[in-house]
Amino acid sequence: MIPLAEAQAFVLDQCSALPVASVPLRAARRLVTTEAVAAAEQIPPFDNTAVDGFAVRAEDLASASAESPADLEVVGTIAAGAAPTVPVGPGQAIRIMTGAPLPDGADAVAMVEWTSTEGDRVHIDRSVGVGDAVRHAGEDLQPGDLVFEAGVELSPGHLGVLASIGRYEVNVVRRPKIGVFSTGDELIEGPQALKLGQIRDSNRHTLIALVERDGFEAVDLGMIRDDEVAIEDAICRGVAGCDALLTSGGVSMGDFDYVKAVLGRIGDMRWMQVAIKPAKPLAFGLVDGIPVFGLPGNPVSSMVSYELFGRPGIRKMAGHVRLHRPRLLGISDQKWGRHPDGKIHFVRCKIDLDNGVYRVSSAGGQGSHQLTAMAGADALAVLGDGEGAEEGDPLEFFTLS
Repeated sequence: MIPLAEAQAFVLDQCSALPVASVPLRAARRLVTTEAVAAAEQIPPFDNTAVDGFAVRAEDLASASAESPADLEVVGTIAAGAAPTVPVGPGQAIRIMTGAPLPDGADAVAMVEWTSTEGDRVHIDRSVGVGDAVRHAGEDLQPGDLVFEAGVELSPGHLGVLASIGRYEVNVVRRPKIGVFSTGDELIEGPQALKLGQIRDSNRHTLIALVERDGFEAVDLGMIRDDEVAIEDAICRGVAGCDALLTSGGVSMGDFDYVKAVLGRIGDMRWMQVAIKPAKPLAFGLVDGIPVFGLPGNPVSSMVSYELFGRPGIRKMAGHVRLHRPRLLGISDQKWGRHPDGKIHFVRCKIDLDNGVYRVSSAGGQGSHQLTAMAGADALAVLGDGEGAEEGDPLEFFTLS
């Protein structure tokens, strides 16, 4: 067996960032920038109101109160998107809607909730200070300001900022396209009754969902029977059209592990027994320069292997800097029994935040075939080699979302 860190380092060393692409904003969410972005104009572009109300001169409301409201002449209305046509003079106000430009002469806005109107007069029952409810031009960004640096994963907020400064395309690392297929004569697809020895293919659906959850593009290459010609054809089709491949099954030590045989013949592969539980067997290497992740066939093992190896490797290809999930520290809510075996155990668990402290408890059955517990887990707890953990012990974990 080899240490987890060694296996992860080997995988990451073979994964390189994909080429740069210029993409429209609608296609850029979760992609990573390859350029620093600067503002070309000020944001907001003009002084505007943050509320519905009346644009006023603060000095005209200096003594306004509920008992003695200020009485001002209403000389106009400014809707959002409209330009002011008249200024605000002494003793005057202009009705104004949120986002509308502040008219000349006004230096504050009184909220509509503080007002009552009669004809062309408005009564305002409290004072305001200069600048109240005003969003000033350039308050957020000035021309030349750095909006964000290269290497930023674009969130919805980032996309909004780009739109606000008139950038409708952005240079990013291209979104990885990941081919996924399952192998095994025992696999079937569909709701028909199972025959003895058959199981429904869950791994392919799970891995496709994981790939898409993490912001990558999944390509469904289907179920492949245990036949070397069919497996080789699937792999060759995959590497021709994808940036990486995820396979599940056929990489262990059995006589019918045809994926291992094919990859050994056409790829530059390394077959690893990693010192972890679950997900000990891992095949990884390159076929025609394309990374191929041979994940184990047991459903939970396949998911854990993706989290520990597939996801970090693909994130590197996508230009991310933080490749692994951050490790957090919680308190065990129970005893976690295990025996020394030279492996790190990754245990399916639930996390509850209690007065600022994470409480960690089991999500259910821990067998590598027990997918229901994995579906119900919030995180994987990390049990180092040894006797496990007692209730109340500190326990390291990482979340799965």
